[in-house]
Amino acid sequence: MLIISIALGLAGIAALLGLNLPFQIMLSAAASIIGTVILRRMKGMHTGKMISQSLDIGQSVRVISWLEDGVARVHYRGTEWDAELESSSVPRDGVFYIKAIQGSKLILTPYKPH
Repeated sequence: MLIISIALGLAGIAALLGLNLPFQIMLSAAASIIGTVILRRMKGMHTGKMISQSLDIGQSVRVISWLEDGVARVHYRGTEWDAELESSSVPRDGVFYIKAIQGSKLILTPYKPH
């Protein structure tokens, strides 16, 4: 929206300078396109540097029950979630921590991730 506003402002300045309507329209369109390209490139640079980190990683959860298929029901953030262990060799007792999130399922580990 800001880019379009700037482009229309440039067209308004062109109108104040007495330039004709087709030039104003072309100036506004060119400024919109150039601004959009610049914004996309800037956004692309920032998202490439970002590491996907969730604030949930490393939080402890309380296992409510284990289902037959190895999925656990855990209590986290005031509600129940589906969760599974990172490995089938991990014992099912003790404190668990969130290692990752796959969709709406929590992946648990007995060790607190850093």
